[in-house]
Amino acid sequence: MPDIDSFSFQSLTRATDIGANCYLLQMGNSRIILDAGTHPKREGADNLPDFDQLPYDSIDAIIISHSHLDHAGALPVLIRCQPGAQVFMTEETIELVDSMLHNSVNVMTSQRDELDIPEFPLFTHKEINTIQADWQARRTRQAFSLGKNNEITCEFYPAGHILGSIGIRLEWNGKSVFYTGDVHFEDQTLSKAADFPTEHIDVLITETTRGAAPRRPDYTRQGEIDRLADTIRTTINRGGSTLIPLFALGKSQELLLILHKLKKSSQLDDNIPIYVGGLTTKMTVTHDRFADTSHRNHNGFRFLTGGMDLIIASKKRKKKDANRSIPYDRGRIYALSSGMMTENTVSHGFARHILPDERNSILFVGYAAPDSPGGRLLEARGDDEFQLDEEGSPISLRCQIERFDFSGHATRGELRDYARKVKAPHVILVHGDEPARQWFQQTLRADLPNSKITIPAPGEMISM
Repeated sequence: MPDIDSFSFQSLTRATDIGANCYLLQMGNSRIILDAGTHPKREGADNLPDFDQLPYDSIDAIIISHSHLDHAGALPVLIRCQPGAQVFMTEETIELVDSMLHNSVNVMTSQRDELDIPEFPLFTHKEINTIQADWQARRTRQAFSLGKNNEITCEFYPAGHILGSIGIRLEWNGKSVFYTGDVHFEDQTLSKAADFPTEHIDVLITETTRGAAPRRPDYTRQGEIDRLADTIRTTINRGGSTLIPLFALGKSQELLLILHKLKKSSQLDDNIPIYVGGLTTKMTVTHDRFADTSHRNHNGFRFLTGGMDLIIASKKRKKKDANRSIPYDRGRIYALSSGMMTENTVSHGFARHILPDERNSILFVGYAAPDSPGGRLLEARGDDEFQLDEEGSPISLRCQIERFDFSGHATRGELRDYARKVKAPHVILVHGDEPARQWFQQTLRADLPNSKITIPAPGEMISM
């Protein structure tokens, strides 16, 4: 049994970067896990957190901050080795996580066969269906108890990142921990800004995603929206089509609402067809289900039942003909997943239609890892022969390529301001690569000279 005065933190990530987010809190006699994600750049069991650090059935509660796979993708594996743990998240997150995990089984099954990864899939559809029945929904701003003898009080706060996302406050023995999860402090088009506490926080565990670079000084969200509209108009007017690679969850719904508003304001022709494909449709159905009850702007607006005239691509597709269900033609907008144009996704295959025609454009509105097809495309030069994937032949890169800043993460300045308001005696920096965390550590040490600013090493036990 742990010591009754125990108050500690341990990162179960395998590296100091973004991915496989998972953190252990020891608070008195209770052991709490915050998030259980997979790593998008790793394969097999290596994409999991280091669950070997956890003795079997030693966890009292698991709390999921939101439904992106880097925070929730390993949940079935964790529950398998922690069967006695209660699992908490918002109602929206329960539905989204269920869909994301089932899709993950399909993806891992394909990767097992195509990439010879014998460990995949790491869990099954049946396993998800079994464990999902025990997940417990909690609303924001409603305190509840958890842990051994209900010794811990927990409260969720809207995080403004995606549908159902939360920051998490845990209180025990007069001490308070706040975990930001992924956070956005400004209103997005769909999501409302985070509504976080600033008082009586002893330990702040904060994301640092955008710490490596400031946002450009002249940035405004409306300016990005206007530039997006101008680029699409120009593309359509010269006889081309626009491909917008999108993450199915969050970014797709945000972008679709932007396009809807641009049409209604006559910045875009209302008759331009918009095609959606991949996992986006299922994620959008869930957004519509919570249109009246979630922490969002435009309450009551539904994408698929009267709100927008979208053309839904067929779900049935094969690796070699991933886009036959989506007819390519001029004068169209193709809002297709995935956001980084990962191989064997709809946006990846469809790019072969778009790339060689100078009338077309590809517009990136979210993060694309440098080694992904999308990331490599952003660094490529016009008129290059671009190798989209290993199997296909090179393609002439003639279309227009543009990047837009519609990040769902707070800027480093906003996170810095939040930390200065909180003035927590201890700040723990997570969810960021090494340069991002180093910037926060150096900056916050100057801002908060009386606070301890920690970059946790993987597996390191840190007294709070």
